[in-house]
This record gives sequence, structure tokens and C-alpha cells, in this order.
Amino acid sequence: MPAMIRKILIANRGEVVCRIIRTCREMGIATTAVYSEADARALHVERADEAVYLGGSAAQDSYLNIPKIIEAAKRVQADAIHPGYGFLAENAAFARAVQEAGLEFIGPPASAIEAMGSKKGAKLMLKGVPVVPGYTGDDQTDKTFIKAATKIGYPIMVKASAGGGGKGMRQVGTAEALPEALAAARREASQAFGDDTLILERVVHNPRHIEVQIFGDKLGNVIALGERECTIQRRHQKIIEETPSTVMTPQLRSAMFDTAVSIGTQLGYYSAGTVEFLVDDALNYYFMEMNTRLQVEHPITEEATGFDLVRWQIMVAEGFPLPDMDVYPAGHAIEVRIYAEDPANEFLPATGEILRWKEPEQVRVDSGVRDGDVVSVHYDPMLAKVIAYGEHRDGAIRRLDYALSQLELLGVKNNISFLRRVLTHPDHLAGEFTTGFIETHPELLREPTETPAAVYIAAAIGRRSSTSATEMAPKIHWRNNPFRPIRETFSQGKQRIEVLLKPTSLDRYEASIGENTYTVQVYGYEKGELRLDVNGLRQTVTVLPGKGQVWWVQMGSKSYDLTWNPALPEASQTVASEGSLHAPMPGQIRAVLVEVGQQVQAGDVLMVLEAMKMEHRIKAPYAGVIGAVHFNVGQTVQADAVLLELHTHPT
Repeated sequence: MPAMIRKILIANRGEVVCRIIRTCREMGIATTAVYSEADARALHVERADEAVYLGGSAAQDSYLNIPKIIEAAKRVQADAIHPGYGFLAENAAFARAVQEAGLEFIGPPASAIEAMGSKKGAKLMLKGVPVVPGYTGDDQTDKTFIKAATKIGYPIMVKASAGGGGKGMRQVGTAEALPEALAAARREASQAFGDDTLILERVVHNPRHIEVQIFGDKLGNVIALGERECTIQRRHQKIIEETPSTVMTPQLRSAMFDTAVSIGTQLGYYSAGTVEFLVDDALNYYFMEMNTRLQVEHPITEEATGFDLVRWQIMVAEGFPLPDMDVYPAGHAIEVRIYAEDPANEFLPATGEILRWKEPEQVRVDSGVRDGDVVSVHYDPMLAKVIAYGEHRDGAIRRLDYALSQLELLGVKNNISFLRRVLTHPDHLAGEFTTGFIETHPELLREPTETPAAVYIAAAIGRRSSTSATEMAPKIHWRNNPFRPIRETFSQGKQRIEVLLKPTSLDRYEASIGENTYTVQVYGYEKGELRLDVNGLRQTVTVLPGKGQVWWVQMGSKSYDLTWNPALPEASQTVASEGSLHAPMPGQIRAVLVEVGQQVQAGDVLMVLEAMKMEHRIKAPYAGVIGAVHFNVGQTVQADAVLLELHTHPT
């Protein structure tokens, strides 16, 4: 008789924990969350039936600490542990430790995790699986890699053998660039996976990234639940996924499904797993890797099949067989990942307090944040996933784009408007794209250079209203002299804008910005939402104060951060000292590549900073001489700290 699971400890954080809790509640299963110091007030902690504190904010002190997680599960008398995705989800040692502790691991057998945990080992052991030509040898010296790359032919892909998610991955076009790429990939792989083993692969030209969702039970049954198109990526990490793929033919789909099921069968696989392939422009497909866990993008498979993957993970762990039915996707489902990042600045992760998080109601949103949460430097900056389903692809995209226009996220820079530009690009709408889509369309990264006048007008009115005698007063016109002109000055980057509001009645204004004049009617301001009409266009704009003198304004899917200048505009910003290079965000120094007195050229990498699980290269903005290096490898730095000094002439 199957063993009944009554309580599950979820060894993860954020939106995946909230997602698993939802299914557990439907099944009548109690849940225990775990949390770090940074996550003490996180949403996943509040949603669970109970929660156990693990330790410090660093992942190795909490979410990667196997003994502490096992101890927490025993303390609350859990029957099983679900690893979610990321952290320990694909750690064979963790799976074994869970089972040795007498608990059920909700995932595949440890042997399968171990076998597929190495890209190198997976390609050597699997039979009848097409793979990209490359190098998977034990000799890890630069000399051997350079020799192998010359034989394979450039461009070449350098990949970490022990993981995924774009970590430890570099595309290299020349032999001269290979040593630096190998060094960077080793550092990143060692930090992310504790294993700096690398492999080489020939670059597949014009590739599509297609994965097949498989599911197995403990009786030896393995099925394919459809494919997912994961081609739209940035930094080798997926940002948009959909099912079905627009490139698939019936013959290609059948062959890929057979290969994926064969891999699962060879491994004796059970639970959810994903087999990832590259498909070239001639529709040849190649096995890349297998993810032995629940995937971030699993919701689109659920929406298209009606098959709750988390529910069946639990049921398979209990010993139940897969249902005797044909499961195949119907309609179309598409998902985007919401990140706290700045697409216009090389997707630099963003930190800060979330002032407003308001989800659209007409689509599925898997999120783990709310108002007041802090996006910290310690973890991945993904905040949520927005998933839309439609009877056809155009309908699903239309629903998703509209939902993103209704999603509010204020307080941190984010990729919402960027995602909308990608979704509605003609090539994406036509289903014609490759993994290099973002790189070949740099215009997608550029935000509109001109901020709508309504944003500045809303900021001026909102600031006056929320700082009046009655905070957030519905009547926004309170002041000693209701018809006295109001002058507010804001800066946005290097641009400074002065807004002059001349009241013409209690709730009407004539607004002037430069030489342009606007008629404004205000209908109310409550809980940060300003309802107004600018030149006959009525809309609701969210206006909220942030830290210091920063004001956040959201109009449509685009958010703006403006700095209010209470004094003269010239005195409103601090200018960095000439010659200094600053940390773009808090992080840890991973490499220092220069020394004092060294001459460098524009574009040279001077230092490598790791923050939010990504490496950020500090480059020379101009040619010069290193005047000072203020930090060493391993040291932690705060945002805006002066890292180095670079002078155009020796000092």
C-alpha cells in the first residue's frame, strides 16, 4: 500500500515554495517552510503552515546547508522533503541524505541525479542519443582545451559540466579569447556548483532551444508531456517559454519524444524531469542535458495539459502509478519571468524595497513577493512568473501582453516593459527566432528616451498630495493658498525637469514643462493611485515615495524613478570623483586582473564582481593607468564603493 505523506518540508525559497504550498493545501498536506535571516519576513514563510529558521543570509549558511535542513525536517516530524528548483534540487548527496534520514525525497532517484549532474558524464553514458560534437575529456588544462577547440572549429561553447542556468557558459570566437573564457567559466562553475570541470561544444548555428517534459513512476513507466520552446534567452538564461513550439513538425516531435523517453527509461527515472535539446536550422536535434527536477517553466505544461506536476511528484513519491491516459497539450501556453534587473544596463540585477506589487487577475501568476519585501543581493533576482493560456498562439500572447500592462512593480528596476517589447516584436509574433534573438535586436534593450510629460506631472501632484497635512488625502488640493503656483523639480539620470502647476480651480491645473503646456484634471489620489486627465487622456498613474528623495511612478507597464530636487537642480546630485570606478551593486570580489601602475585600454576587464549569482565585469571606460586598487579577492563591497582609480595620465 502506498505510504501516505501528511507533511512536507520545502527546502527552497520564494515563488516555488508558494507554488508547492498551493498544491499541498489542495491535497490536504501540511507544509513547513525554511528561511534565512534575509527571508525572515518573506511571503513563503507566511504562506506555509509553519517555518524553521536555518541561519544566515548567505545560501551556504541556510538553503544549501544539508544537515540543517534534515534537522529541521526531523524537528517538525515531516514525512518528506521537496527541493523545489535551484539550490539543492539536483544534488545527489542531498537526495541520499534525505532518504538515509528516513524521509521521502520528492524527486527522482539519487542515481539519476548523479548520472545527469555532469554534462560530460551524461553524454558518455546515454545510448542512442544525438549529441553536439565537442570535448569531454579528463584533461582540463588550457593547452588541451585550445587544441580540442582548434580541432572542433570556432566558434566554440565553453560549458560547466556540473550545472545549468547559463552558469559557467561562454561562447568563444577565437583561440586568443579562449584562456580568459576558460578562467571565467571555471570561477563561475566553482562558485555555483562546487565543481569547475568544463566541456567544449561546437556552436550550433541558428539554434532553437527545445525541451521535453517527461514524467516517470516507480513502476518503470515514463511518458512525455509535450515540449517547451525556451529559445528566448538573455545571458544563456530563459526569460520566455511557450508550448507548443512553432518550429516543430510531427516527425521531429515524435523523434524527440522517443529520445527523451528513452533517456528516462535508461535511467530508471521517476518524478518530473526535463530533457533539453538544441535544434538547428535543418531541424537536426542534439541532446544538451537533463534537468532532474521540476523546472521553472513547468506551469505552461500544466496549463496546456491540465496535469499538475507537483501533485504527481507527490503521488509518485507515495508509490502511485501514473494515470493510464494519453496526455497531450491543447491550445497554447506562454510564460515570462519577471526579474528585478535593468535590461538597458546589461541586465544588471537590481536590489531594493518593493513599494507596490499588484498582480493582474485574468492570468496565472506564480509569485513570491508582496509590498514591502526587499530584493536582496543574496539570491537570484527572479520575482515571479506570469503565465497565459489561449486557444491559439496569438491569443495567448495577446492575453499575456495585456496582463503585463496591468502588472505593477515599483521600487526596483525590472524587465516588464522589455518583455512586452519582445513579445510583440514582429519576428517573435511570426515564430521566427533563435537563441541569439536578443543580441540581434539591440533595439529591444532601449527604453524610450523621452519620459511622458504625464509622469512628471503625476510625480509633482502626487508628491504635493502625499506630503500634505492629511497623508494620502483624497482631496489633493490642500494647501494654505489653493491657487498659488506649485513648482517642482525632478532629475532622471542627467536630465532635470521643472514642472510648474498653476491651479485654475480646486482640482484643475495648467501644467508647464519647458515650452509645453498641458491641461490637467485630477479626480483623486488614494493609496498611491492618482486618477487624472492630461490633455483629454484619462488614466490612473501610481505615484509612491521611495527612499530619500526618490519618487516612483508607474504608467502602463513602465515604471520610472525620479529624484525630487528640494534645492537648486545643480546641487541635487553628488558627482563621483574623477578617475574612480564604482561598484554597481553590493557583491563580492571574485578576481582582480590589474595592479597599480598597469596601463590598460578601453574595454579591458579590470575586476570581476559577483552579485546575485552572476559575474559582473568592471571594464575600463577609457585608456589609462591604474592609480589604486581598493579591494582584494574575496572581499565584500557595498553599492557605489570605489573599486579602482583609473587615470589618463600617471599621477
